[in-house]
Amino acid sequence: MSSRHAKLIRAIFADPPSHNIEWRDVESLLRHGGAELEPLSGARYRVTKDRAEAILLRPHHHHTTLDAHGLDHLRGFLARAGVTP
Repeated sequence: MSSRHAKLIRAIFADPPSHNIEWRDVESLLRHGGAELEPLSGARYRVTKDRAEAILLRPHHHHTTLDAHGLDHLRGFLARAGVTP
């Protein structure tokens, strides 16, 4: 895992939560970690890694960062997949 991805994982699990997590960085982290991303309708993605699965929402339109709700879903998926800082 690159230092950039390790830093992103620490930011995702930071308390208080970070408000500048870019979707493109999350997508890169997931793909690099072996997760499969399947686009669904709208801005939804089915993400699977090992036995963990989740539906994540890509930010809409001009927004590029995850909101608090999206960050919670991402944290939960990563924890179930065994990816923690």
